Amino acid sequence: MFRFLFILFIVVPIIEIMVLMNVGAWLGAWPTIAIVIITAWLGAKNVKQQGIATLNSVQTKMAQGEMPSDEIVAGVLLLVAGVFLVTPGFVTDFFGLSLLVPQVRKALIKSVQGHLVNSKSSAGFTYQSDIHNHQAGGGNQSPFQDLSQGIKGSLKGSLKDKEEKPRDHHQGETLEGEFERKE
Repeated sequence: MFRFLFILFIVVPIIEIMVLMNVGAWLGAWPTIAIVIITAWLGAKNVKQQGIATLNSVQTKMAQGEMPSDEIVAGVLLLVAGVFLVTPGFVTDFFGLSLLVPQVRKALIKSVQGHLVNSKSSAGFTYQSDIHNHQAGGGNQSPFQDLSQGIKGSLKGSLKDKEEKPRDHHQGETLEGEFERKE
C-alpha cells in the first residue's frame, strides 16, 4: 500500500510537471493551459453522460431482480476517470480518457471481477445458519433468545423508576418466510 501511495502522490505529479513543462515549451504556456482546461471540461461532460447511462442500467437490472455487478464496477471506473480528468495534466488525462472507452472499461471489469472471484475462493469462508438446526431439533428457542433475555434483564433495573406504558405492537412474534436466489 505504501508503494501505491508513494507512486500516486510523488511520482505521478513529478511526471505530470515534466510533461507539462515539455508541452509548454513546445506549444507555449497559454495553449498548454487551454488544452488542460478543455480536456478537463470535455472529460467531465463525458463522465457525466456515461455515469447517467450506467446508473440507468443499474436501476434496470435491479428492477429485473438481477445483480448489477458489471455496472457497479463500471461506475467506480467512471469515478476514477472523472478524478483523472479533473486533475491537471496530460498523463492523468490520458488515463482518464482511456477509461471512457467502453472496450477498455469492459476489459478492466472482467479483470477486476476475475480478481474478486479468485480472492473470494482463496479466502475459504462459509456461512452457516443455526436457525434451521434449532427448528429441526424441535426447540422453539431462538439462537438470540439468551442474549435478548440478558439485555432485558439489565434494562429492567434502569427502567424501575420510570412508568412503563403498554405497547401497541406484539412482542415475541417471528415472521417466517422463504426466499429464492435468482442468478
